[in-house]
Amino acid sequence: MALRPVMVNVKALDASAVGRFWAEALGWTAYSAGATTYVGPPGGLVWPDPVVLGIDVVPVPEPKTAVKNRVHLDLATTSADQQTELIARLRSLGATPVDVGQGEVPWTVLADPEGNEFCVLEPREIYRDTGPVAAVVVDCTDPRAMARFWGEATDWTVHEVADDHASLRSAKGGGPYLEFLRTPDTKTVPDRLHLDLLPYPGDDKAAEVDRLRALGAADLDIGQGDVAWTCQTDPEDHEFCVLAP
Repeated sequence: MALRPVMVNVKALDASAVGRFWAEALGWTAYSAGATTYVGPPGGLVWPDPVVLGIDVVPVPEPKTAVKNRVHLDLATTSADQQTELIARLRSLGATPVDVGQGEVPWTVLADPEGNEFCVLEPREIYRDTGPVAAVVVDCTDPRAMARFWGEATDWTVHEVADDHASLRSAKGGGPYLEFLRTPDTKTVPDRLHLDLLPYPGDDKAAEVDRLRALGAADLDIGQGDVAWTCQTDPEDHEFCVLAP
């Protein structure tokens, strides 16, 4: 048994507007079937997408705090010219420059219209086939431990593990990486972005949730009530959801 990451959940005051921003930013399409806005590749809604992680923008009443998100997206580029053009286009869509203490670096840190930080990376060979989203990046204190948990929790393969960083990716190849970066700070507010995981057809969701508990996950009550998904946290208190098949 294993779970597959299927989308990045993004909380927003205006889910429709933030969904439109990310759709235009990535060259994808925004689909609004209800309160949430799902953003996925163009060509018609396919869910779960076999390669990419979609973005599901969910309305919440609370605005983002001034605290830097501990989960963010890195966007891929294929050339210096494309990086420059993408940054200019994102700013025209409403993105703003952000200083998170990055100093002089070859990538650019921006924030979406509700302040969620993300990076536009310089061209890197490792991200040549990821699509527009190079990686989902998670700040943590112990990348090795996080790689162990998420490597066991999901069907993604651990690619690299060191004291200061670790990365996973779908064993099928293609799509973004899941990366863990060691940072000196600790989690103080709920994540504005989190991963949603899905069992494979025929697998038992309750058994998967039990398996995650045995790996170190904890149950999370955010007032969700009686819903089809289960909210949990990983060993460093990052929220995630296990969806119903």
